[in-house]
Formats: sequence, structure tokens, C-alpha cells
Amino acid sequence: MDTSLILQNLLTPPVLFFFLGVLAVLLGSDLEIPAPLPKLFSLYLLLAIGFKGGLELQHSGVGGPVLLTIAAAVLMSLLVPVYSFALLRWKLDGFNAAAIAATYGSISAVTFITAESFLDTLGLHHDGFMVAALALMESPAIIVGLLLVKLAVPAGGEAGQPMRWGAVLKEALLNGSVFLLVGSLVVGVLTAANNPQGAEKMLPFTDKLFYGALSFFLLDMGIVAAQRLRDLRQAGAFLIGFSLGMPLFNAVLGSLIARGLGLEAGNALLFVVLCASASYIAVPAAMRMTVPEANPSFYISTALGLTFPFNIVVGIPLYMALVNRLLP
Repeated sequence: MDTSLILQNLLTPPVLFFFLGVLAVLLGSDLEIPAPLPKLFSLYLLLAIGFKGGLELQHSGVGGPVLLTIAAAVLMSLLVPVYSFALLRWKLDGFNAAAIAATYGSISAVTFITAESFLDTLGLHHDGFMVAALALMESPAIIVGLLLVKLAVPAGGEAGQPMRWGAVLKEALLNGSVFLLVGSLVVGVLTAANNPQGAEKMLPFTDKLFYGALSFFLLDMGIVAAQRLRDLRQAGAFLIGFSLGMPLFNAVLGSLIARGLGLEAGNALLFVVLCASASYIAVPAAMRMTVPEANPSFYISTALGLTFPFNIVVGIPLYMALVNRLLP
């Protein structure tokens, strides 16, 4: 592997600000980001990436290869929870295994955004339709996770409570991050098709401010991730190994699929990142509501405390090297 890729990724401002947040916690600094701001920046990043993706999607069009790539991404979001659940059941009960499996079957939008910034730094092209894949991969994992709970614990759980499928589907399909991302994608497509001047007016907001907002958001994520490291003691060695090993396995599988789809290097990396990342916002929120028997310290600390920092610091350049090796 070319170590210069890791160094180049480490020395980008967003990743450096992530380390600054981690360092603040480790050194006992009182640095903290007021609660409304991380949520605001998260919504901004989703809006910006969705809108820009919609513009690019309109320009590139939706052909057979695009639909095939999106279908493969959705298929991965259905399959990853299944084999993750089978592995996790060796050590965990059905509730915790299903919650963690759903978390790893879903995606991290911030990891995807960081990968896009990494590609921009390298000057590698990537297409807007990958944002559509991002938007469509979150909900299936939630639904599969709840189906796994239903199968693992007949009668709806130890307490005998029936599964609230209306609430599950609403959380899976209409949670704020998915709704904003899909909605922004549609707005971008409509704007590019009917009002090019409007798209240009949005550029200062969606383009010029983006890198700074990502840096600020990753500063907060560094603080939160470092705080979650304490919960990893409860997770144990098995889950720590899972949180590092599963992204690597999914990355290899994703790279092989990307090769089979004939994706260019930039799109292939984004596809691999989608397969290798884990949700720490939407899926945990859904699991807390629908599977209260599962321990949040397990599925949040593994996804946010280990998998997320691993991916944005080491994983992205490692996956890029893997893509370069496997693609023709």
C-alpha cells in the first residue's frame, strides 16, 4: 500500500480537526460544541451533498449502469445485516446481535462525505448518482434488523410486546437524515433541469462553505468519538474485533462488486466506503425506539468509537489502495 495516501488523508484539515477533538477529550480540555450546532452542521452537510449530487445526477443521466450500481448498493444493505447477525449470534443475544447488525448494514454519511473530499484532494472524478446509493442504503438495513429481531425472538420479544411495524417503517423511510438527503437530491435534479441560474446561486452555500463545515463537524465528532471510547470496555474484545474486522471484510467484498460493475476508481471508492461504514445516527435512533432490549453502548460505541475513526483516518486511503489494485 502507498503510505503517502494515508499521510495525505491524515494531513487534510477535516481529519486534523477530528484529531483535535479527540485530543481535547484525552487531555481533559473543557472544549465542547453547543448542542444545536452539530445538528445544524449535520443537516447542512446532508443538504449540500444531496443538492450537489442531484445536479450531477441530472447532468450524467440515469442509465443501466447507474441503476445496476444503485441496486448493488441496496443489495449490500440487505445482505450485510444478515451475515453480520449470524456472526454476532455466536456471542450475543438476538436483540443486541440484530441492533449491531443493522448498524453495520447501514451507512455513515459523514464517512462518505470525507471520502468525497479525499477524492477531490486526489483530483479523482466521482459521479452524483453515488449520492442516490447513499440515500437508499439506510432504510433497508433498519427493516432487516427488525426482521432479524422478529425471527430471533418469536412473539415479538421476551416481554411479549408486538413489533410496532408502523413506527419501524416511518423511522426507516422518513427519519430526518434520509428525508433531507433524498429531498435535496430531488431538488438538485429539478433545479439542474429547469433553473440552471438557481443552481449557480446555490454554489456559494453548497460548495464554498462545505469544507469548513465538514471540518467543524468532524471536530465535534472527534470529541464524541473519544467520549465513546470509555464504553468499549463494556463491549469486550469480540465486539472490538468485529468493529474493525467487519469494515475490512465488507470493503473487500465491495471492491470485488465494484470491479464486476466496471466502476471508475472514484465511484468504486465511494461504493466501497458505503459498504464498509456503519451508521451511528439514524439506525441507533431507530434501534433505541424499536428494540429497547438492546444495549446502546454496544452498537453506538462500536460504530462511533472505533469503526468511524478507523474509516476516516486509515480506512479510506486503505480502500483506495485496494480499489487501485483490484480495478483493471
